[in-house]
Amino acid sequence: MKLSNILTTDVIVTPLRSSNKKDVIGELLSVLDKMGFVTNKAQALEDILTRENHLSTGMENGLAVPHAKTDSVDKLVVAFGVHPAGIAFDSLDGKDAQLIFLVMSPRDTSGPHIQALASISRFLKNEEMRQKLIHAESKEAVYALLSESN
Repeated sequence: MKLSNILTTDVIVTPLRSSNKKDVIGELLSVLDKMGFVTNKAQALEDILTRENHLSTGMENGLAVPHAKTDSVDKLVVAFGVHPAGIAFDSLDGKDAQLIFLVMSPRDTSGPHIQALASISRFLKNEEMRQKLIHAESKEAVYALLSESN
């Protein structure tokens, strides 16, 4: 699954303005809600935070991938945000998250959800790509990087 096929510039936020994990999740969720991808924003937020409270989705190397299965979407939806300064995300390596993907899919599907998570993880193992994304000056530049390299 190519990230450029599941993201558009409309769901990319750079820079993220929020200063904590819950607010960043809400900021990305709001983008998906404004696009009409979410039928019940409050329920979607509850599902994401429940998943996050069970086990943090802060990975390593500045990456966080909050995700959930929810009845509030009817297909896989993804938003991506860049927080150049980084925010605490209870990451595995203790580092702040700078690249944050919000992934949601319907409860009754698993294939696309798992494929999206795997694609994100695989794509962002490259340190040079992570640095380019963190320093990209616009959401169009972020999308171009995702498109040419994935």
